[in-house]
Amino acid sequence: MKRISLLLLFFTLSLQAQFQVNGIIKDFETKKALPFATIKTENGFSTISDVDGKFNFLLASQPERLTVSYIGYESKTISLFEIKPYSTLYLLPKINALKEVTISNVNPANVIIAKVIQEKQHNNPQKKLETFQFKSYNKLIVTANPDSIVGKIDTIFVNAVTRDKIVKIDSSDYKFKKIIDKQHLFLTEKVSQFQFEKPTLKETILGSKMAGFKEPIYELLGFNLQSFSIYDDKYELFETKYKSPISNNALKEYRYKILDTTSIDKRAVIVLYFKNKISNKGLEGLLYVDEENYAIVKAVMRIRGVLDITGIHEFTYLPEEKVWFPIRKNFKIIKGKSKEPTAILGGRIEFAAENDDSNSKKAASDFTYLSSEMQVFDLVVSNNLKIKKSSVAIEVKDNANKRDDAFWNQNRTDSLDLRSERTYVVLDSIVTKGNIERKIKFGRKIINGYVPFGQFDFDLRYLLSYNNFEGFRVGIGGITNDSFSKKLRFDGYTAYGLKDEAIKYNIGTAVRIGNFSNTWIGGSFTDDIREIASTSFATDKRVFKIYDPRPINISTFYNHKSWRGYIETKIIPKTETIWQFTYSEIQPLFNYTFIYNNNLYRDFSMSTTMVSIQWNPFSNYMQTSSGKIEFEKRFPKFTFQFTKSLPNFFANDFDFGKIDTRIEYEKKYLNGQKSTVLFQAGYVFGVLPLTHLYNTSPNNLNKDNLLQRITIAGKNSFETMYFNEFFSSEFVMLQFKHGLKRIELFKKVKPSLVLVTRMAWGNLKHPERHIGIQYKTLDRGFFESGFELNQIYKGFGLTGFYRYGPNQLPRFEDNVAVKLSFVFDFGF
Repeated sequence: MKRISLLLLFFTLSLQAQFQVNGIIKDFETKKALPFATIKTENGFSTISDVDGKFNFLLASQPERLTVSYIGYESKTISLFEIKPYSTLYLLPKINALKEVTISNVNPANVIIAKVIQEKQHNNPQKKLETFQFKSYNKLIVTANPDSIVGKIDTIFVNAVTRDKIVKIDSSDYKFKKIIDKQHLFLTEKVSQFQFEKPTLKETILGSKMAGFKEPIYELLGFNLQSFSIYDDKYELFETKYKSPISNNALKEYRYKILDTTSIDKRAVIVLYFKNKISNKGLEGLLYVDEENYAIVKAVMRIRGVLDITGIHEFTYLPEEKVWFPIRKNFKIIKGKSKEPTAILGGRIEFAAENDDSNSKKAASDFTYLSSEMQVFDLVVSNNLKIKKSSVAIEVKDNANKRDDAFWNQNRTDSLDLRSERTYVVLDSIVTKGNIERKIKFGRKIINGYVPFGQFDFDLRYLLSYNNFEGFRVGIGGITNDSFSKKLRFDGYTAYGLKDEAIKYNIGTAVRIGNFSNTWIGGSFTDDIREIASTSFATDKRVFKIYDPRPINISTFYNHKSWRGYIETKIIPKTETIWQFTYSEIQPLFNYTFIYNNNLYRDFSMSTTMVSIQWNPFSNYMQTSSGKIEFEKRFPKFTFQFTKSLPNFFANDFDFGKIDTRIEYEKKYLNGQKSTVLFQAGYVFGVLPLTHLYNTSPNNLNKDNLLQRITIAGKNSFETMYFNEFFSSEFVMLQFKHGLKRIELFKKVKPSLVLVTRMAWGNLKHPERHIGIQYKTLDRGFFESGFELNQIYKGFGLTGFYRYGPNQLPRFEDNVAVKLSFVFDFGF
């Protein structure tokens, strides 16, 4: 018992020995913050203030004194025995402060940066070294500093003077402080092995642990917070690329200043401050430069805006290789200045909007921050390394989420503190009790349009839809899931049109023959209808919509009975490919006759082969036990599809070929804005009926009155183009969209304005072959511009478009399209 008491006493004393120092450094005269000031203690500890002059660090024991220094200012030494929980330290400018030395009107900092840029190839480990590998330990937390939260219970009275009647008691700060004192809000750890074989860098996740989850959220494991290398021309910070302060032409965009000199790994280092020449644009921070070889030995990268983000890179010197190698990375996000709430990590963390009222109470997100630290160990520089499965950027070992305590104790670079340990216990308990992990998996299925039921996922697409030909269409369908088998699947559906009184159905099966390549061989039979001249790519991901607006107004379809055999695979890096053979019997369900070689065709047969490739060259992929995941979606993306008939195979009637291409580009901004560009083109050679040509996705009714044409807007359709107005055997289409951030007009009215411009050109060869339907061609081009005012109220919105150019119609109102829009947000 005495021994236990002594151990508890020792543990208590060790906890009390932790000493935290917080504060801000300012100019005594101007009261402005001094960014990146140097802070040293007498026991050798050294750090710097951030871009706002703030500092926050934890010491194992309390030193007696702390010294603060800044170029051009008198150093200041203070006693730490009387320091407050949060201190403001003022520095006096030196009376005879030296002005920045110039040589031939050249800033000496610029001379140093020029040499850094010149020596990049020799100092970049990924350029100088052929191969290397190392292990890393990464810990990511979402938390807050308990000392920064007052934690009192606020009582609000009707009359602040008399205090005779209480309106409410606000204990949110008290509860938040009580929680954050004991645990973090979120915690995840991972141990990885990085392998480099020029020019490929691959991460293999050996162990992963996420508070509250037995199986981790893989997208979070692959989330790219900051660049691995600081030598690239573009430096990435939180999925946004900025021009690097040491890019080839950085001197044109950044200004530099020498701050200090210091020593790292017993080598002389110059400390330089950099900032973009344009205010509130680009990066700001510090570069520590080796005086001898002009390599970067430490870097602090900072961006201030909607979020305040800081990335720190630390290096160690390898004397044999004569190169500085990255040994530690730190990343931190805190709330910035924004009039709109800002969500990160897929909406899992949200920072509240900035309040104009300076006296208003701060929200919990004002104190919350995200912090990540990666530390390198077991570094080996070798020339015999060969990377397996180099086509994936990240590979997750099958047993990564099943590692025991011995694994974690061996690979953690530092033991978990009490708050971290408690986080696992509490969050695991909350998630298990609330069955949250199962609900998340269920939610993901729902988002994709499936309702899981045992070994079968019911497909919501087939339940109910409407078009002018079938009227209301009801049905049921789905696909077997992994609980049934990971190597065999069955899928199918059946549907019935209440207006055409006909049954449609599909049945199919496939076998998985490759795990890493996710290769399936399958076949199916379909008896269904399809819109004439519509374009689709076989590799397109299945998108679930509660409603599909365009078919509501479509009345021209053709029936097809199709036998299909296919192979789908991801064996080619960064692609998804489908090879298929199809035999179809086609019957147009409208007044149409195709004339060829003096023969009249009302029904016809087609035997075709097709290859469809989706190529995402800039995206990164993660290999998990359940297949590849595109965890880092980058643009542009390219799609190519080639279809060729087989003239002498089965009862094929026509000899033709089709080439379809698509390019997609998208750029998202932290302030909620988004820009997209879509290019699509198609070309047909040979003999092909109108049913399989191009209509460029029209979405306007043939009604005289504007009000009669008000329907639901499509996603990428031409809103002022009438159904069956144009047909093409070759076409190009271009669309530009820019979505502005949502604007709050009223409490529940927050519309999102999207500006849209679309244009198309096309041509139709041998128009005399198509009888029974009137149409025009796009040889003079088609142009429309307008706006989408989405999510005005509960997902509903309004769009307006105007048609102009050579195909503009004589009557003004015929060129105008007003539509309703609906954007459904599941909230997952």
